[in-house]
Amino acid sequence: MSGAGRAPAGGWRTATVAGVRRPLARSVQLRLDVPDRVDHLPGQHYVVRLTAADGYTAQRSYSVASAPDDPLVELWIERLDDGEVSTYLADVVEPGDVLDVRGPIGGWFVWEGDEPALLIGGGSGVVPLVAMVRHARAIGAGDLLRIAVSTRTLAELPYAAELVAAGALVGTTREAYGIRPAARLTAMDLLPLWEPGQTSYVCGSTPFAEAASQLLVGMGVPPASIRVERFGASGEPVPPI
Repeated sequence: MSGAGRAPAGGWRTATVAGVRRPLARSVQLRLDVPDRVDHLPGQHYVVRLTAADGYTAQRSYSVASAPDDPLVELWIERLDDGEVSTYLADVVEPGDVLDVRGPIGGWFVWEGDEPALLIGGGSGVVPLVAMVRHARAIGAGDLLRIAVSTRTLAELPYAAELVAAGALVGTTREAYGIRPAARLTAMDLLPLWEPGQTSYVCGSTPFAEAASQLLVGMGVPPASIRVERFGASGEPVPPI
């Protein structure tokens, strides 16, 4: 199991916000300068911790979108109305601010760039897959990846242009996309992308991740070759199934 059990891990650092972009509504892209950071593997995540004046703390985990060779750590945060951390990051944080972060974290959902992989993401679940795409591009291993993503509309998909440029099959559920009618991903979509020896990486909301992994198993993909990262209501990764 490539990466599992030997993935890098880092402790708490004080990161400086080097860049803030809000390319989509209800989301923010943060570029962080993390001193003495431990280089991550694509698929890992960081914890961001906020501390109030009275000492109260709240923290959430966010997947890394940047490739390991990027000098900055890039996080994509979806703003949730009841999110203690996401609302602050999306509405308040500006360049020059400092944040407490810990990472990289996670050894299960990682891709080192040395084996073929099928990447399947739903909504903001594409973020760790973008790190894999960027890493593949950096090391000249783009031919190892096959990609399928699902979104309500193309305008709501994080990193849409980058994923399309990487050859991703895009399924939109609320509008037609090209000659494809609005529809969820199906086994017929995924079957041409699968090949023996692949590891499948599935990331998205719990309903999406469960449905996509069931599609793979129904296609005959060995369950042991499927890695799943599900996002709960808080936007925080939960343990893999």
